[in-house]
Amino acid sequence: MRADRLLSLLLLLQNRGRMTAPQLAAELDVSVRTVYRDIEALSGSGVPVHADRGPAGGYRLMAGYRTRLTGLTDSEAGSLFLSGLPGPAQELGLGAVLTTAQLKVRAALPAPLAEQSRRIQDRFHLDAPGWFRDAEPVPFLPQVARAVWEQRVLRVRYQRWRGEVQRELRPLGIVLKGGIWYAVAVAATQEADGEDAVRTYRISRLVEVSAHEETFDRPAGFDLAAYWAESARRLEAMLRQEVARVRLSPQAQRLLPAKFGTTGEQALEDAGPADEAGWVEVELAVESQPVAVSDLLSLGGEAEVVGPPQLRAAMIEAVASLAARYPAPRRGAGNCALSPETPAADG
Repeated sequence: MRADRLLSLLLLLQNRGRMTAPQLAAELDVSVRTVYRDIEALSGSGVPVHADRGPAGGYRLMAGYRTRLTGLTDSEAGSLFLSGLPGPAQELGLGAVLTTAQLKVRAALPAPLAEQSRRIQDRFHLDAPGWFRDAEPVPFLPQVARAVWEQRVLRVRYQRWRGEVQRELRPLGIVLKGGIWYAVAVAATQEADGEDAVRTYRISRLVEVSAHEETFDRPAGFDLAAYWAESARRLEAMLRQEVARVRLSPQAQRLLPAKFGTTGEQALEDAGPADEAGWVEVELAVESQPVAVSDLLSLGGEAEVVGPPQLRAAMIEAVASLAARYPAPRRGAGNCALSPETPAADG
């Protein structure tokens, strides 16, 4: 571990120039005292590290010195695909490995390309999770990732909405969608056909995971990206089987893509002509009636459900229930307290 850390320290100085001991400690996730010891070890091994004193001081390499110890290990090479995803890399247990791999790659680049790489990293950041949602705990994510890489069988307990089940999984890949981690795996099903099936498992719902020495062969020609795209398409088609006719105000037309995504965009593209007030009528694919009512209520008074009759009736019932919970205050009954200007009555 110390040898890896010394190399990382050397590459940091080579790539970034002068750095202070606290800056190096933060990058390497060690104490400042450890940095001092590592600097002494590098100097003792013949690396020309100079210490500049004063407020603008720090450590730097002698001008023109470049190390050629930049060979990538297997794990570092495998982590490079996560270069734009530091958060997910950390969750996968590859944060330190990825940092070292990036430093090695940059150290091996010619100076102009290395500078361009640094500028891109300074100016582009991908934050995968959605807004206003705490990240799900995924304590078994590194274990699942290791099983995917090593093609090892996992025995798991999985929390479904109907209760826990036990499964033997042969994990084929991992997908990060909207800040949520999923495992794509082949499971020996208990269904009547008895055939193996590729399925998707939400990793946060894994209750227990144990890896075994048994390995497996991946299905010939399996394409993780193609499987996920088809699975997402089927899920979308399964969920949005109903069509609602909805009148939308100009404000609701602006909100619809944010609330309903591509489904809302498509509905607006096919909308009818606007009336004098700018309202349009659209046909909007929606989920089951309870979900549709909840989704459409989020548009407030800027939308009116025209049909089908069952959905309109459900909206009327929901709005009536809300009105009953929030009755309009009676005139004059809003504030019974005397204001400072109101004289108290005698007697």
